Amino acid sequence: MNNFDDNRPNPDDLLASLKVDEEKGKRGKLKIFFGMCAGVGKTYSMLEAAHIEKKKGADIVIGYVETHNRKETNELVKGFELVARKSYTYKSTSLEEMDLDAIIARKPQIVLVDELAHTNVHGSRHLKRFQDVQEILDHGIHVYTTVNVQHLESRSEIVAQITGIIVRETIPDDVFERADDVELVDLTPDELLQRLSEGKVYATERSKEAVQNFFRKGNITALREMALRIVADRVDRQLHDYMQLKRIKGPWKSGVHLLVAVTYTEQSTKLLRWAKNLADMMGGSLQAIYVETSHELTPKESEALDKNINLAKQLGISLRIVTNYDLVKAIVDFAQKENITHIIIGKPRERNLIALFRLGNFVNRLIRYSGNIDVYILGSDNTVDDKYKRKAARPSFTSSISQYLISTAIVAFTALVCYLIKSLVGYQVVSFVLLFAVSILAFFLGTGPILLASTLSALIWNYFFIPPFYTLHVEKTEDMLMLIMFFIIALLNGVLTSRIRRQEKKIRIREERTHALYQLAKELSTVSGINEVLDLAFRDIQKYFGLESAVFLKDESDRLERQPRHPSALNLTENDISIAQWTFRHSAKAGKFSDTLPSSNYTFYPLRGNNDNMGVIAVQHLRVFTQGEEQFWEGFLPQISGKIEREFLRMTARTAYILNESDKLYKTLFNSISHELRIPVATILGGSDTLIAQDYSPESRKMLHEEINQAAIRLNRLIENLLNMSRLDSGRLTPRIDWCDLHDLINEVIQSLSTELNDFNVDVVLPDDMPLVQFDFGLMEQVIHNLLLNATQLAPKGSSLRVKFFYDNGFLFIQVMDRGPGFSVSDLPMVFNKFYRGELAVAGGTGLGLSIVKGIVEAHKGTITAENRANGGALFTIKIPTNTSDLTNLQPENKI
Repeated sequence: MNNFDDNRPNPDDLLASLKVDEEKGKRGKLKIFFGMCAGVGKTYSMLEAAHIEKKKGADIVIGYVETHNRKETNELVKGFELVARKSYTYKSTSLEEMDLDAIIARKPQIVLVDELAHTNVHGSRHLKRFQDVQEILDHGIHVYTTVNVQHLESRSEIVAQITGIIVRETIPDDVFERADDVELVDLTPDELLQRLSEGKVYATERSKEAVQNFFRKGNITALREMALRIVADRVDRQLHDYMQLKRIKGPWKSGVHLLVAVTYTEQSTKLLRWAKNLADMMGGSLQAIYVETSHELTPKESEALDKNINLAKQLGISLRIVTNYDLVKAIVDFAQKENITHIIIGKPRERNLIALFRLGNFVNRLIRYSGNIDVYILGSDNTVDDKYKRKAARPSFTSSISQYLISTAIVAFTALVCYLIKSLVGYQVVSFVLLFAVSILAFFLGTGPILLASTLSALIWNYFFIPPFYTLHVEKTEDMLMLIMFFIIALLNGVLTSRIRRQEKKIRIREERTHALYQLAKELSTVSGINEVLDLAFRDIQKYFGLESAVFLKDESDRLERQPRHPSALNLTENDISIAQWTFRHSAKAGKFSDTLPSSNYTFYPLRGNNDNMGVIAVQHLRVFTQGEEQFWEGFLPQISGKIEREFLRMTARTAYILNESDKLYKTLFNSISHELRIPVATILGGSDTLIAQDYSPESRKMLHEEINQAAIRLNRLIENLLNMSRLDSGRLTPRIDWCDLHDLINEVIQSLSTELNDFNVDVVLPDDMPLVQFDFGLMEQVIHNLLLNATQLAPKGSSLRVKFFYDNGFLFIQVMDRGPGFSVSDLPMVFNKFYRGELAVAGGTGLGLSIVKGIVEAHKGTITAENRANGGALFTIKIPTNTSDLTNLQPENKI
């Protein structure tokens, strides 16, 4: 039964359509005014369209419009609100860009943004203007914009070949294709050249130069054709999508769309080439379809089918494989969905009883149900026909001899059992038993054995069980009718069950492969790192294909590595490595079971990502892939390649980020150190020059000596900080643990900072009976030195600085506190970062002091925290695990 009027929507398609509509409803709509080149009037048309919408009451602003001082365009700008542009300083030059934040805050209905492919000035949020537009659209604001054909990424190289001018500013084709509306702004080449000569595009001198270079008539004509074709293709896709969305069955003959039906016969080779030539002559698109039916292919038929499908790929024909027991229904349904206007088939040439039922009415049914679709029937030459005539009387069966023997044996055994008990049951019951046996066989055997079983069952039932016995003669009319019905029911039941079983097997295999691809995508989303991706790939290739494999990836210089990235069981020779190199360079399959270097024991496939070839995978095929396995492999491999490419891009982005941060760090360090070095060096040079040049009193000389000394101390402190930071970063700073007296430690620090601490009241809380503790005396002296020095720079003069020591539960606590301004909320998480200077930091300093403190404390396996005191000021708490010489009489102090 063929039902060609079943137009019920697919629930998944409906859900996907609703989701797309919902997402589109949230975003703004993008309208592109598209032209072949500058000067055709895109900006003018955009402004005219905006004026029309404004008259309808739309809220429209200008985000960025470049009028190029054209009088007519300047007039159209009037009447619109202009969003002020944002100024950026780049290389001492002030440049203006569209103010993205101001437009989003203003939230008009429509914003006009000229030159979508424009590259933003350094320092802007996004690199390209189309990214700004995408953010505007995400906020629900409609955008009118302009684009030339040369700015499409896929057309930039072609334009460069035509005009000789390389276009640097491009947009991804996806941005153009996802636009809600594209309006073509077109002029004839003569009209555009006239506008150039009148100075309406460029100034007179520049127009003359342009006409001699980019704007030659041949260039303009070629660009115009390109723009027209792009818009025409877009309209065709829109029509196709509309028909799919509304479930309209085609064809709508708005264009020429051909479909060629291929099979495993030699005739399909000629059919594909003829269809390709016809599509080229008619200027139409071409697709191919292969319908998987219940027929099981022999190895020779599978090989022939693979050759035909590979030929379709070589000819650039998009091929689809569908599963359906009805050839006509499958072809017509596909043609109607894809808006096909012409179906091309080969003339059926099989001549036997099976073919009469299977193909005899194929052409007539296809013509009957194809509706408005034209059907082309291609014949064959006499040589090929003669070859088929020799096979005319021989049907093609795919079941083995063993299946025929099994079906015969089971029917005979069932009949024997029934014969032994025929006196207990009527011959009507025997018919049900034989019918049941045939039905059971249909689950395991092919169509031929089922046909044999049905015929044998009918004959045996008639000969042995229907009176008169042991003759094929049937006396009663009802018995004759019952015999005929038995044969028909047994045959139909067996054949249909067998067909359903084969269809179910094919669908189950497809379902398993689809599930495998889903699981692969799911697993790839959870792994990270090249090694994890390769582990997953090797495991799944072995699991689903039973193949040993090896992967070669490209190196940093975009050359293929000579050794596999992962241990492999493949024994690859130098010749195999050379084949892998060839596969990588040409991005094409090579090796065993291919047309290139087939003498190898392995087959090599390129790992093509979205943008680049990531490497090569070598596999050891024991046999040629079936078409289903080939499709599965072609769906499997791109997922692996895409994930590897994403991991490469992630590593590249991380490397770029590290280099960028290193560059920032270098600039910060250079600026900070330059400033910090300049001051003490200038003091030393100035003081020494003064002492050499003139004779001063002893008091003045002493003052100059003290200034030089302080500058030298400051310079020495800076160098020590840089050296310590370098040792910390390299991991070469190792504390020299020894027994130390905390009294000596604090006294040494206070003495070294005697000048800085003169204006403060220093309160040291240290029990007299504090025992000796173990740490690096010199490093801990620097820790407390840096903390106290930091406090003197921030705390008001005359205030108290407090240093407190106590021991608690195996940890030495050191607290340094002051009554300065403390930390802001934003400063607290970052106070120990290298080169970080807080909001309240005084001039001078490198921002390394607290970083060094943290590094030294952590080298002692301790921790340091910073917090604000309750009544104002900062509190640093150091906690270090250490041993003491005597803890018997030491009680922990209360923390204040």
